Amino acid sequence: MKKSVKIFLGIVILLIVARLLLPYFVLKYVNKTLADLDGYTGHVSDVDITLYRGAYQIDSINIRKVDGKIEKPFIMIPKMDLSVEWKSLFKGQLVAEVACIRPEINFAFSESEEASQTGTEEDWTQVIKDLLPININRFTVTNGTINLTNVVSQPSTDLSMKDFDLEIANIRNVVENDDKFPSPVTASGDLPGFGGTMTFDANMQLLKEMPDMNYNLKLNDLQLVKLNALSKRYAGIDFEKGTLDLVSEMEMLDGKLQGYLKPLTHDMKIFEWNEGDKRTVTQFVIELLAEGGNKLLENKVKDQVATRIPLNGTVENVETGVWPTLIGVLRNGYVSALTDSFDNTLSVKEAWDLYREDRREQREERREERKEKREERKAERKKR
Repeated sequence: MKKSVKIFLGIVILLIVARLLLPYFVLKYVNKTLADLDGYTGHVSDVDITLYRGAYQIDSINIRKVDGKIEKPFIMIPKMDLSVEWKSLFKGQLVAEVACIRPEINFAFSESEEASQTGTEEDWTQVIKDLLPININRFTVTNGTINLTNVVSQPSTDLSMKDFDLEIANIRNVVENDDKFPSPVTASGDLPGFGGTMTFDANMQLLKEMPDMNYNLKLNDLQLVKLNALSKRYAGIDFEKGTLDLVSEMEMLDGKLQGYLKPLTHDMKIFEWNEGDKRTVTQFVIELLAEGGNKLLENKVKDQVATRIPLNGTVENVETGVWPTLIGVLRNGYVSALTDSFDNTLSVKEAWDLYREDRREQREERREERKEKREERKAERKKR
């Protein structure tokens, strides 16, 4: 047998042996990594190696809090794929991509440490780095679930998200450009607790301790009756029917932010003469006044009450503009209806400043016109 053939066969045998033994060693390494978490412990059932892709798949990840009273695990992932991102390798960058299939995260918030499960005790980015010790450039979630029940303890509020999809690309800025937000992010999901949907897209700079971003967020078709637990507690009213859309644009750079929130209610009804419950006199009056305000400010064509709330300041201190908010309500009701589309032009502050500048210019023009007319009348009187 030729030497070259023997070498080839030796390499093939080594690859076969490596393929057979690698899953065992990787499984042992992964389970040891998850067992050493701070405040949590984890386990996986199986690991598959795909040599030609430079990848491995982890099956049935289960991470639970140690000494906790939460029945559900903190993280469950039926399958996670960790691999080399080949298109970046062709550009001379050795980076990875991670795909999570049908993950479920269960948060619990409580004053009791044993009944709380937030994951703040552990640096999860470091955990992923330990599982795949090369920089991650792309991260995806498919058909995920995020349970955020009991975020507001009184009343209990279901902020869970189902069918959650997420993609974060170009995390390591492999595709170099001059954009200050080089990493595109998209996300979407259903909000079963409120009967609506969420869509989110952004461009971010993730290579900073506090990431910079420019995002668009939209919540559609939230059922107002499903907000009654909150509205009763904080506003003293409940809704009989209607939906809510919420649109937001925001830019955050070096901790400073600027943007707006645009809430739009459709077919909203607050007051009902005979609700069939034990409504107090105070609540009766509040709901009657709220319904009156609703009818007064409602855009009759679109059957909606809406405004645009400017947001400015820093992450620690966000300020809103009262007068622009009130003007937005009146504009929607009596001038032209706001829409659930993004403005995609000027910031709220810039738009408001330009609006005031435009009003000043109009007043100056009218003042000049009146002055010219006075001069013309004086000239006519002199001719007489």
